[in-house]
Amino acid sequence: MTEQLVGHLRIAQQNGLTEAELVEAITHLAFYAGWPRAMSAIAVAKRVFAEDRSARR
Repeated sequence: MTEQLVGHLRIAQQNGLTEAELVEAITHLAFYAGWPRAMSAIAVAKRVFAEDRSARR
């Protein structure tokens, strides 16, 4: 389920969305997709954000 999320998160960041805005969007979608899926998405987002921070150094 989360295979494509990495690419979508990176594209969203390239288009100017902040980490906070992306987390807010995932949290909002949790009510529609379900909390287990949202928690999986948050885990992927944290990994992507950490990788991006490391790459910028």
